[in-house]
Amino acid sequence: MRTHSFTVLIGLLTAFGSVSIAQTTNYPTIGQVVRTDARLDNLIPKDAKIDVLASGFIWTEGPVWVRPRAGQDGNFLLFSDVPQNTIFKWTEKDGVTTFLKPSGYTGLGRYSDEPGSNGLTIDPQGYLVAAEHGDRRISRMPLNGLGGKQTLADSYQGKRLNSPNDVVSHSSGSYYFTDPPYGMPNREKDTTRQLGLNVYRISPAQADGRRTVAIVVSDLTRPNGIAFSPDEKTLYVAQSDPANPVIMAYPVQADGMVGKGRVIIGKEQMAKQGLRGGFDGMKVDQSGNIWATGGGGVVVLAPTAGTGPYDFLGHIRIGGATANCAWGDDGSTLYITADMYLCRVKTTAKGF
Repeated sequence: MRTHSFTVLIGLLTAFGSVSIAQTTNYPTIGQVVRTDARLDNLIPKDAKIDVLASGFIWTEGPVWVRPRAGQDGNFLLFSDVPQNTIFKWTEKDGVTTFLKPSGYTGLGRYSDEPGSNGLTIDPQGYLVAAEHGDRRISRMPLNGLGGKQTLADSYQGKRLNSPNDVVSHSSGSYYFTDPPYGMPNREKDTTRQLGLNVYRISPAQADGRRTVAIVVSDLTRPNGIAFSPDEKTLYVAQSDPANPVIMAYPVQADGMVGKGRVIIGKEQMAKQGLRGGFDGMKVDQSGNIWATGGGGVVVLAPTAGTGPYDFLGHIRIGGATANCAWGDDGSTLYITADMYLCRVKTTAKGF
């Protein structure tokens, strides 16, 4: 979700359209790491910097690291620019190039301010899975593009989805995604909206290839980011409603549905840290710590025993609207999409 633009005085940032950009390892930096709990020192080195890898975008989203697999290339980052209806590719060697355009709206003319793909993930089979605003669906495609896209879900009980925002895959072959109104021409007031603002599950494919779609959460006002715990027993959903910013944790049941959720961070915890605004995308590391975008950066939360809120460890403060993040390289680099920027922080945590 795009909220607003922000300006930071950093030098030598290169603006671009769809052409390749030559990069250097001497990246400008931005923001700071704010340490609230000493445990953050075990996750982010004290001398860590927030590198700005590229700039000149409109609204970056949905980063995902592609690891090499048999028969396909890897070791690169993909991310969306939602207003540009484009998925970009970044490597240390070649910088930024266009990977896929159009990425989320294949119709004619203008659709909305945010027509393109948003959240991206790589499923266990190695397919690129995308939450598409303009085409109002969850799709998947081989990374080499051969065979084109397959629609995993574009409706629920015969009614069209709103604008799928973020998606995560499960080892069972199912997918979970959020469906707020941010990509629709008039958002929640759009006359073509047919469904509430829900979180859905797409079932594993049956023998004939068919999948079913079910609502797993229906009581959030702005469901947005989504992620699993390392053991896949907990589904996390972030809410981007600034009036009620929360991250919820739901136990995943044997049938793939979820049980009653609990708040692991909310408005009061954010206010104590002097932070405002809703949450957007998030990722989880191998130890179960949550790295969630919010408050103009990325908050880091540690699990606690019992049913109370998670511990607030600190904040990777970029200084403006921050959309999403992803683990890359050997799993210890956190890539961050923030407004017009693509950033990264090298950590000592390990993602998955």
